[in-house]
Amino acid sequence: MITFILAIAVLVLGYLFYGKYVEKVFGIDDNNSTPAVSMEDGVDYIPMSWPRIFLIQFLNIAGLGPIYGAVAGALWGPAAFLWIVFGCIFAGAVHDYFSGMLSIRHKGTSISEIVGIYLGDTAKAVMRVFSVVLLILVGVVFVMGPAGLLSNLTGLSKTVLIAIIIIYYLLATVLPVDKLIGKIYPIFGASLMIMAVGIGFGIIAKGYTIPELTLANLHPKGTPIFPFLFITIACGAISGFHATQSPLMARCVRKESEGRRIFYGSMIAEGIIAIIWAAASMAFFGGTEGLAATLANGGPGVVVNEISTSLLGTVGGVLAMLGVVACPITSGDTAFRSARLVIADAINLKQEKTVNRFYIAIPLFAIGVALTRINFGVVWRYFSWSNQTLAMIVLWAAATYLVQKGKNHWLASIPATFMTGVTTAYILQAKEGFKMAASISNTAGIALALIFFGLFIAKARKTQSSDEEIA
Repeated sequence: MITFILAIAVLVLGYLFYGKYVEKVFGIDDNNSTPAVSMEDGVDYIPMSWPRIFLIQFLNIAGLGPIYGAVAGALWGPAAFLWIVFGCIFAGAVHDYFSGMLSIRHKGTSISEIVGIYLGDTAKAVMRVFSVVLLILVGVVFVMGPAGLLSNLTGLSKTVLIAIIIIYYLLATVLPVDKLIGKIYPIFGASLMIMAVGIGFGIIAKGYTIPELTLANLHPKGTPIFPFLFITIACGAISGFHATQSPLMARCVRKESEGRRIFYGSMIAEGIIAIIWAAASMAFFGGTEGLAATLANGGPGVVVNEISTSLLGTVGGVLAMLGVVACPITSGDTAFRSARLVIADAINLKQEKTVNRFYIAIPLFAIGVALTRINFGVVWRYFSWSNQTLAMIVLWAAATYLVQKGKNHWLASIPATFMTGVTTAYILQAKEGFKMAASISNTAGIALALIFFGLFIAKARKTQSSDEEIA
């Protein structure tokens, strides 16, 4: 219980103090005109209040991520708390803040274009393809899951339900951001928060024992903490998918000082939700063995449903259903919208005209519909790795920005180095990767991370020396 309460307290303190420091290092200036004001187009660039943007951003980046990821990560025991807390404060929230604020500084442009500005044209080309593929995968998976569940509940044809969801996705992709997303997302975002708070109070009120912190690996199968925990819990700690979503809201922010509340703050809120679900999963099933057994008999959806209905009754059941149906759909629609904007930025196609939006959206959805006919369960296992790899690239871009501006790069370069080690070790060791021994893959991951860091430091010193000569 003490660990659980301290974890939440540290996350809040992280927002208040480290978030403020990150903001100071970035150097906000409310005299700068944001894209929402200077480029307002009535479609994607629309000024909105920061509380409204916060709830939209929160739901954009969250969905089921901080729930399902935390449930799976809880198999390692309380060690998961450390990754959620410190990953969120020093990596995830920094990543989200810079992806949002750099987008604001560069006319609301997509993350692939931002990476290109700071890491070069090759990185930009890779990120364009990487981002669009990732976003289409997210969108398609979040069609199939909800459609299958609704089919089981209602008896309606899965094909019909897929068609209905696709039509909704198409509307959410092409309509002005304030017409559909701006109206329903704040409601779903608030519901996701209420659900988590209810679960947290329920676990405490009903006397469940939340385990205290231990560094021991409690995974029933003995799966190593490094690198697997850091890949499994993504959205609750750091997630590259967030970098594809932040530019959506960067086009709606009215002044730079709102950025910390929206980008850094929504990630901290997601971390709190992840802590609650990780704690509830460990406590409700009596430890990692009981949790593993439940996951084996139905996956995280069953875990969420059992915890919610037991702790919150009928209301919990409704909220659980909202979570496993509505949240994936709301992640899927913004995934397709983000893909549209990435492509539009890449080919410099203005989006004020409705027909231009359909030029991009229709081919995107044609690909998406085709993918719903394919069983790509094996392919999807690469998502977790590609997601964290994207986050690593964005952190290196943020670190390069800080060097160019003569600012403290360590707040981005340290988590970038760590994530380089994690993603490299994982793909070398995982079953869907190269299946190397842990001793080899972990050593290679650490070595590559140090090489990247060394190259970055050398380039940083060269940049600083050039600046001094000019001065």
